[in-house]
Amino acid sequence: MRVAKLVDRNRIDVVELPIPEIINPQDVQIRVMAVGVCGTDLHIFREGRADVQLPRVMGHELSGEVMAVGAQVKRIQVGDRVVLDPVFACGSCATCMKGYTNVCENVCCFGVQMDGGYQDYIVVDEKQLYPFDSSISYEEAALAEPFSIASNILERTYASDKDAILIIGCGAIGLSILQTAKAIGARVMVVDIVDKKLGIAKEMGADQTVNSKTESLRTVAEEFSAGGFDVVIDAVGITPQFMHSLEFAAPRARVACIGFDSQPVAIPPVMITKKELSIIGSRMNCRQFPNAVELLNAGKIRADMMISKTYSLSDIQKAFEETIADSTGNIKTLILFKQRESK
Repeated sequence: MRVAKLVDRNRIDVVELPIPEIINPQDVQIRVMAVGVCGTDLHIFREGRADVQLPRVMGHELSGEVMAVGAQVKRIQVGDRVVLDPVFACGSCATCMKGYTNVCENVCCFGVQMDGGYQDYIVVDEKQLYPFDSSISYEEAALAEPFSIASNILERTYASDKDAILIIGCGAIGLSILQTAKAIGARVMVVDIVDKKLGIAKEMGADQTVNSKTESLRTVAEEFSAGGFDVVIDAVGITPQFMHSLEFAAPRARVACIGFDSQPVAIPPVMITKKELSIIGSRMNCRQFPNAVELLNAGKIRADMMISKTYSLSDIQKAFEETIADSTGNIKTLILFKQRESK
């Protein structure tokens, strides 16, 4: 089978290796069909990461077909179309026992700290897999993972249909949050500096879009939600942007922190105390795949609108290079393992 390995910065080699076989009774063998190129993949490809040892098979946003199952597999059957939850936790530490597997001290992300999905076949434990409806294409289903992240953020910030939500950034995560927030009935304003992405956000149901390069964000924000937003989410994930986002929080607002920027944030305590703000972290997802798959199956989210380009596995090096070069228009690149499906 074909396996795409990151062997050095900016270099992916496609090699031939044996197909992995079922070893444990809970194992499931998957033929991979589509894998999304995540911002994390691009960062590792271009700059490396301390917790990523090379060579590494990246890829954690994936869908595939079940080819074989172990003797004790119960939920999954041969022929099922499935997506994979890439959060692999130890399951036995105090944090896992509380149910917070995504913040387990030894948590690994499939395709980051362990080999992932840029290969023709994988074998994983049944508990990581969730079937999806045949009406959903493999391409769309591969993006269940960003929607699981969005569901986690909205669950962590206690978002509801009564809230006005500000999302800063129209990348894959920002647009996933937008669609998930609209699915629960919230009013949503989205901010970016790229008109093409804002146009997609409007098509996805954003109640208000703002190009902060050409419009006054403060003016439009006050008109949309006088006094501030109930939930503020910086989907860009860099320190200066996060600090700026706090200015738009209403009294008692919940502000999501999802970035991994190591630069310190300078926030005067008075800013938090006077408004009784809640600053809430959200990492990957914690048991949110059922919700993401339910939204996909019900047609409440449009993953297909986020797919910018598709490439075959043999062109994965080109896919990464061209995605990095396209700094404005690309939302999501997919690596396909067969000809593109139609719904």
